[in-house]
Amino acid sequence: DPKVLLIKRGNEPYKGMWAIPGGFVDMDETCEAAAVRELQEETAVTGIALTQFRTYSTVDRDPRHRTISVVYFAFIDEKDVAVQAGDDAAEAAWFSVNSLPPMAFDHEVIVKDLMSFVGNKL
Repeated sequence: DPKVLLIKRGNEPYKGMWAIPGGFVDMDETCEAAAVRELQEETAVTGIALTQFRTYSTVDRDPRHRTISVVYFAFIDEKDVAVQAGDDAAEAAWFSVNSLPPMAFDHEVIVKDLMSFVGNKL
């Protein structure tokens, strides 16, 4: 069963719900650099080559304000990385893509889209 690394949100909106690790891009960084930084800050995972997947831009996907997400992914063996929650993540854990917990924002849609995309590559 493929798994996905999720974080439990420590802040509103959706405090206490599971989500894909991520955050906002700083003014002086690229989207890829922000993805690498957020992954490290929220899960302590480093040294992973990320691949850009897709952009999500539904107008009302974030209750705070207009948010566009550029999604990245990587294939890794969970045994090869030590995961530890940090920054605004209350927890970090692996979940089977076939039994996802209730997720914040549109993140369940993103995981399902990604699994459809990579399904034959696993």
